[in-house]
Amino acid sequence: MDKKGFFGNWGGAYIPEVLYQTFQELQKEYDRCRQDPAFWEEYLNLMSTYSCRPTPLTHAENLSNYFGGAQIYIKREDLNHTGAHKANNVMGQGLLVKRMGKKRVIAETGAGQHGMATATMAAKFGLECTIYMGEEDVLRQRPNVFWMEKMGATVIPVKDGSRTLKDAINEAFRDWVTNVDDTHYVFGTACGPAPFPEMVSWFQSIIGIEAAEQIIKYHGKMPAKIYACVGGGSNAMGIFKRFLDEKDVELIGVEAGGHGIDSGSHAIRLNCPDASPGVAQGYKTMFLQDEDGQMKHTHSVAAGLDYVGVSPILSDLWEKKQVRFESATDNEVMQALDLTMKKEGIIPALESSHAFAGAFREVGKLSPDDAIIINQSGRGDKDIFTIAHAFADPSWKKFIIDRGKEYSSK
Repeated sequence: MDKKGFFGNWGGAYIPEVLYQTFQELQKEYDRCRQDPAFWEEYLNLMSTYSCRPTPLTHAENLSNYFGGAQIYIKREDLNHTGAHKANNVMGQGLLVKRMGKKRVIAETGAGQHGMATATMAAKFGLECTIYMGEEDVLRQRPNVFWMEKMGATVIPVKDGSRTLKDAINEAFRDWVTNVDDTHYVFGTACGPAPFPEMVSWFQSIIGIEAAEQIIKYHGKMPAKIYACVGGGSNAMGIFKRFLDEKDVELIGVEAGGHGIDSGSHAIRLNCPDASPGVAQGYKTMFLQDEDGQMKHTHSVAAGLDYVGVSPILSDLWEKKQVRFESATDNEVMQALDLTMKKEGIIPALESSHAFAGAFREVGKLSPDDAIIINQSGRGDKDIFTIAHAFADPSWKKFIIDRGKEYSSK
């Protein structure tokens, strides 16, 4: 990142004047932390004692045998506290909040995992917490909403626009503008105005640092390929960052193909004719937008990938051809999830299942001496309503109907 917050042609900090001083303060505190080894040690200690790090690297022997190609390893961010990689960034920002003396945090969330992590951090550090969540996502991620509220957070459904992640981000910024003195916006992904893309990537880089050590220990050499799903890009940057200088390791990001690129109902921002460079929500990147710069509606079976933009760092890596980007449709994702559950007894989140789908297409073409890593960014229990509906599970449908009758009779 250069001094103006750009990564090549992407990034920046397009912010209103009222937030200028706040961003200056955040940048200075972040820079101090980056230069202070004691801060990283404090962070590592917090994550190891509160958040189950390091997370395991699991050899998926059954899937490896099934495809007959490279050995498949899964980086288990689903076993991180709150069930996803989101805690890595949130707990790091929580330590920053303590240093800055703020008393309140706000956040946006799509899949609910970032909201869950933020509510958890706020409870631990004794902070007031407000979470903005698109009304559509509130409905499809109800379990996470329940736990956020039980931990003391206020969850505000956003009814504007497509009622998904981009609209939640807009509302969070509106809140921040009017509450700059005591509030910190815990941005959830590697997007937004500088220094958020770099800062979030720094905290998430713990994923790749661990994975590099683990794959050498278990496999004896670096992996041939690494796969990660891409919404905003925090889990992808988390595992990619350590391997960017490893020339023999190919990095593959898998975006949300929705109903297919030709349907117009997807969330593909890179290698997509529906996307173009633009400036929105405080930064420049590739957005799904029309000729007038109006943001298009997106679709994904995974709430956390249902977003119009992508990390400016990933846009830069895409432009420089350092990361290859693919996509997976909703149907491919459900098939990959089903296979992973039945072969390994592991339940990836719908977001993570995009990475599995991308890997499953290619792993059989590699040598058994090779290895690949799939970053399982989260666990799928949060998606039980969406998954059960997608599988048209009759027993689940009956359970919901019966439970509804039980509640309505009380």
